[in-house]
Amino acid sequence: MRIHRLALAAAVVAGISGSAVVQAADLKIAHIIGRTGPMEPFATQASRGFKLGLEYATGGKMEVAGRKIVVLDKDDQLKPDNGKQLLQAAFKDEGVDIAVGPTSSAVALAMIQVARENKKILIIDQAAAENLTGNKGSRYVFRTGRNSDHDAYANAAVYAKPGNFIATLAPDYSFGREGIASFKQALKGSPAQLVEEVYAPANNADFTPQATKLFNALKDKPGRKIIWYIWAGAGNPLKIMDLDPKRYGIEVISGGGTVLPFMGAARPMVGNESATAYYFKCPKNAINDWMVKEHQKRYNSPPDFFTVNGFMTAQAIVEAVKKTNGKTDDTELLIKTLKGLAFDSPKGKVFFNKDNNQLMQVMYHFKYKLNPEMDNSPTKGVDLDCIREIPISEMKIPAMVLKD
Repeated sequence: MRIHRLALAAAVVAGISGSAVVQAADLKIAHIIGRTGPMEPFATQASRGFKLGLEYATGGKMEVAGRKIVVLDKDDQLKPDNGKQLLQAAFKDEGVDIAVGPTSSAVALAMIQVARENKKILIIDQAAAENLTGNKGSRYVFRTGRNSDHDAYANAAVYAKPGNFIATLAPDYSFGREGIASFKQALKGSPAQLVEEVYAPANNADFTPQATKLFNALKDKPGRKIIWYIWAGAGNPLKIMDLDPKRYGIEVISGGGTVLPFMGAARPMVGNESATAYYFKCPKNAINDWMVKEHQKRYNSPPDFFTVNGFMTAQAIVEAVKKTNGKTDDTELLIKTLKGLAFDSPKGKVFFNKDNNQLMQVMYHFKYKLNPEMDNSPTKGVDLDCIREIPISEMKIPAMVLKD
């Protein structure tokens, strides 16, 4: 009888251990981004930020709810078909719990359908086209990076003033088209006037035709004349500076990101103002301090524009998995948990909008300046003077309800 009891006890213990093993299965996250091609620097920034964010959010343990975190790094090469195939394989063949990415808005559009079909969570960390959390979005898709509306409404807070005449330049694909549409909406009803929209291929080499059209639209205007551009691609829109817009009194302003290497070409914009989603000197909080310090120590550079996207994505995943007690196989529970989820980030308090699954976050009003101490940095002496934080409540960013 005693032997029987011991055997029974052993069987119970074995059953408990087996159950524990199942519950403690690795938390697999696929990070599908453009690791080759012209957007590789953005992808690298997000990848570094994601791993730093996982480390910070887990206190260095790299596990959550008893589950070891495993990141599967994948390269979509900025091709929509690649993104679809990689995401499908991640969900179907590799047992991935949550997917993150991509870098390109065009790839993101392709990947959204895969997330919907598989009823699994995709968190967009970089792609910024507004429609990804708008009319092309899905209840299975969340976004931690800022979107084109953030860029547009933050810049409208800077430039929607009397006497401002604005012409826009953007790449001719979803990010550019959506970004300008957002900016037009943000300026609607303001005293500023938008007088021309110009688009160019993302890999454009010669900006002379676009510059000519922009100059002609602005040169005879009686007030302040501004070319407001957003860009993501191999082309360099600052080549329009070679055609001397200053002879017409025209300013050129970047309305999108402030990626450090790109700032090296921004000397002609010194003194001009704009708004950005992130610059390492702007946020004043302990989490940003930690990220800046660790990034500098490990990579000999401060975190860049997209680093914070990866960091916040990692924080969001860890928080959601904690709150669901590791139950990532219950997609509906994950959706319910992520909607409205709020947490402290390198950008302060952020939260997911319950309607469109967009992470709402502050932006920063800045002015380009020179800083001799940064002459040997990627910015080649260009620095940003962080003027003020633009709060979420001031931007009045619209959101539609996602139904499928």
